[in-house]
Amino acid sequence: MALTWGESYLGRVRASVGDTDTIFFVGARTVLFDDEGRLLLIQRSDNHRWAIPAGAMELGESMEQCAIRELWEETGLRATSLTPYAFYTEYTYTNQFQHTYQQVLMSFVVHSWEGELLRQTDESVDAGFFPLDALPGEKSLIIDEALTDLEEFRRTGRLVMK
Repeated sequence: MALTWGESYLGRVRASVGDTDTIFFVGARTVLFDDEGRLLLIQRSDNHRWAIPAGAMELGESMEQCAIRELWEETGLRATSLTPYAFYTEYTYTNQFQHTYQQVLMSFVVHSWEGELLRQTDESVDAGFFPLDALPGEKSLIIDEALTDLEEFRRTGRLVMK
């Protein structure tokens, strides 16, 4: 069962620090392609943008465990094999609630998974697999970077660091 925002580590830290200070957001993202080369996207419930599954790490989790949990919570799919390909630490982001975070994120590419895709969850209002040349609606700004960095990782075999 997914934690509520208030129960999550990040929600508790934000509540204790307040709304104005910048805090670290530590988390993971997943990029998953089906057998037809289509990209898995969710339509987020908070801002309705199409995005790759992602979220904040909880205490006691590894980055990999965070990636697996977030994918499962947002899609009903559980990664059984995944590889980290990019690590981001230089970005600061302010969300729609005017909370500012310095992001510490790892992106993973999922090689295999199990389960059945849920189109709606507590964190998503829709989900599906889409051809790269036909991505839906308003999309998250990080999709293009995540895909470009995956291409670089595949080309060089080296973790992308930003």
